[in-house]
Amino acid sequence: MIQYQIENNLSATEFQELLIKSTLAERRPIDDFERIKAMVENANLIITARDDDKLIGVARSITDFVYCTYLSDLAVDEDYQRQGIGKKLIRLTKKQTPKATTILLSAPKAVEYYPRIGMEKHNACFLLKDEADLK
Repeated sequence: MIQYQIENNLSATEFQELLIKSTLAERRPIDDFERIKAMVENANLIITARDDDKLIGVARSITDFVYCTYLSDLAVDEDYQRQGIGKKLIRLTKKQTPKATTILLSAPKAVEYYPRIGMEKHNACFLLKDEADLK
């Protein structure tokens, strides 16, 4: 049976391994362990899914709990995908932040998934990866 919980002390190693077992490793700095560790330590809402003790899913968010929640990482082990785990992690994230709007940038492979589960597509997102790019 899959257990879901808020985890305030998620292991960076476990998080890194899950990113590799999901499709997110393609777009995350998995070769920079210190950065992975900081990603876990600086998130203020992490909800996990575990099969016994094995980490199989994570929703890692940064939130003020009342206005916006940036769901930065939604990762599910590929062996466990298509079982509703990602949707459950999103639902549990929303339950922790009921007044906040949940914001998520989709991985290319998941663009069609989010509208199917009821999330609204938004076309006004902007990215700035380097301060030098700001004019």
